[in-house]
Amino acid sequence: MKSVAVIGYGYWGPNLLRVLDSLKNVKVKYVCDLNEKRLHDAKEKYPNYIYTTNVDNIFNDKDVDGIIIATPIETHYQLAKRGFESGKDVFVEKPLAGSSKESLELVEMGKKFGKILMVGHTFVYSPPVRKMKSIIESNELGDIYFMTSSRVNLGLHRKSISVVWDLAPHDLSIIFFCLGEYPNFIDAIGRDSIIKGIPDVSFINLKFPSNIVANIELSWLAPTKMRRTVVVGSKKMLVYDDGEPNEKIRVYDKGIDIKDPESFGEYQLTYRTGDMYVPRVENVEPLKLEMEEFIDCMETRKKPISDGEFGLRIVETIEKADKILYDSL
Repeated sequence: MKSVAVIGYGYWGPNLLRVLDSLKNVKVKYVCDLNEKRLHDAKEKYPNYIYTTNVDNIFNDKDVDGIIIATPIETHYQLAKRGFESGKDVFVEKPLAGSSKESLELVEMGKKFGKILMVGHTFVYSPPVRKMKSIIESNELGDIYFMTSSRVNLGLHRKSISVVWDLAPHDLSIIFFCLGEYPNFIDAIGRDSIIKGIPDVSFINLKFPSNIVANIELSWLAPTKMRRTVVVGSKKMLVYDDGEPNEKIRVYDKGIDIKDPESFGEYQLTYRTGDMYVPRVENVEPLKLEMEEFIDCMETRKKPISDGEFGLRIVETIEKADKILYDSL
């Protein structure tokens, strides 16, 4: 049985600890946070762990096999680096690091020390997203033309990062996972509507080697909350709406058939509208699947789906889109 430590008990740490506590094939030894009140609250729920504000206790303990980092992004690099140097496997919440340079160094360090590096892109482990990927790969939708994704709400304006760093990791992970490829063209536009110098709305355009194009809409300024992805193929179309309580995926038998022109310039288009159906999707918490994968990879040494390379490519895309966005302000 592997032994792990959770570093960070702020926003996401409680969810990670709740799931880890429910798993039978892992032992949580430490919970670390700088805030003693948070540690006190955690100890009330889970009294059997060691609670500490000193991360050195974790890195110096040879019985700890892996660390799970759920701290602010600016601390990811140093904590993961120390994890590798102390001989531990590393799970880092998204994004992997604050720059592509740091992310690449962590990927290379993981290889050098022969350790697992996994990034917490939870949507990759979401049953609806996995169903969407399987439908795409089955060719039921035909050749994929494009994907669009909207992640908007009237949300918290951050003062240190743009809306791209805040929201784009979710949609990029979904698109990259479903298509199985990374973009060879990236563009972005947006504006700083509320706080000058902090973009709060952005539209990212991507093109892939397969010629598929994608557009991602991100905003902290919207009248309603929307988490939706649309996939348009030559045969059918698919809508994934994460806001739907039950019917998260719908497949539409809609499309256009084109016949050869009978005379010059006279194309005949036939618009096809068939049935819509809702595929069955497993009801399993994505975070549980994600943690199970990390523990399994620690045991088997296999490469996780959301490995360091996957996390690196997302950071690279965010970094490039963010630079283009700031240059356009």
